[in-house]
Amino acid sequence: MTRLGYQIPNFTYPGVDPADIFPNLVEQAKAAEASGFDRVLLMDHFYQLPGIGDPDDYMLECYTTLAALAQHTSTVGLSSLVTGNTYRNPAILAKIITALDHVSGGRATLGIGSGWFELEHDSYGIPFNSFTERFEKLEEALNIILPMLNGERPTLDGKHYQVTDAINSPGPISKIPVMIGGSGEKKTLRMVAQYADESNLTCGLDEVPRKLDALAAHCERLGRDRSEIKVTKLLLMVIGRTHEDALASLDTFAETHGWPKEVVELMIPQVTLGDPDTIGEAVADHMAAGLDGITLNLPTVCHEPELVALAGTTVDAAIG
Repeated sequence: MTRLGYQIPNFTYPGVDPADIFPNLVEQAKAAEASGFDRVLLMDHFYQLPGIGDPDDYMLECYTTLAALAQHTSTVGLSSLVTGNTYRNPAILAKIITALDHVSGGRATLGIGSGWFELEHDSYGIPFNSFTERFEKLEEALNIILPMLNGERPTLDGKHYQVTDAINSPGPISKIPVMIGGSGEKKTLRMVAQYADESNLTCGLDEVPRKLDALAAHCERLGRDRSEIKVTKLLLMVIGRTHEDALASLDTFAETHGWPKEVVELMIPQVTLGDPDTIGEAVADHMAAGLDGITLNLPTVCHEPELVALAGTTVDAAIG
């Protein structure tokens, strides 16, 4: 399970040519592995997300890249944060996750969510459906994927998906953990309680206790031991050796995208920013709220492996 995860959120780096993106990712993953991170994660998107970049920023396909990173690492787990369920047939996704488990020597995790980025769906011709339908799809998908990962041959005649004796051979070489991303108290956390090993929250620190209470209530109703589920949270982090360095990296990031100064001012309240001492205190506050772990990303400095390492050692010490 994730105690300290490192998500690589972008692939457009100052001074890094397209041909050098993957070598840079390898150095990031190696730095993460050496500095205390126990999982390396990629966003499962085809366009860059608002707030991190522009739609036409570089974006590598998640699972191809994870499989390649598996060949350059040896201990960190590998996962998406999180797979958009709508992007792939669920039986095919079970095969993909199983292949990742094999090529990584048993280090795969299935991170999954309902999907939300409408622009990608529209641009790629993927049905977006309604909010309710996307959650219906996710639940049907879990009822296909999980049995396939557990050596079963599911048959499902669902509203959205149909499979007949779906074979997954060879099966995974490890018990693949399932992480569901999102913070919805009625639907998402109920599915966490019913199907998942891990929950990754995307919410404010002040909301964490309420989310944990909601998860506990679902577990009680379903007869699930709440302690079996580990809860983590994603932090968008801007770290520097000094506070001034962190602010400067944010300015450089905005300049690279041609964003005005006002955008930087809007971003500051949305990120965990500062020197190692400040970052450590912020992480300690998150852990005190009842979390089991932290996943962080470093959009402004992820292309600098030494700062990935600084973030790892800082947050590792703060988690304790």
